[in-house]
Amino acid sequence: MKYSDAQKEATARYNKKAYDRINVIVRKGQRQVIKDFAASQGKSLNRFICDAIEYQMNQNKETE
Repeated sequence: MKYSDAQKEATARYNKKAYDRINVIVRKGQRQVIKDFAASQGKSLNRFICDAIEYQMNQNKETE
């Protein structure tokens, strides 16, 4: 089934309303290394980064 332009626009509108965007800058070549590691853990790159952030935030709460 083809993904129509109307579906693309609706998805973009929903994503803009429902999510915040954060850009992460890494050294050249590190993106693929991180992506491969995330895949080895059964996660997408985005899920891996979100989990890492959440883990660090929870660790910090426990030490306070």
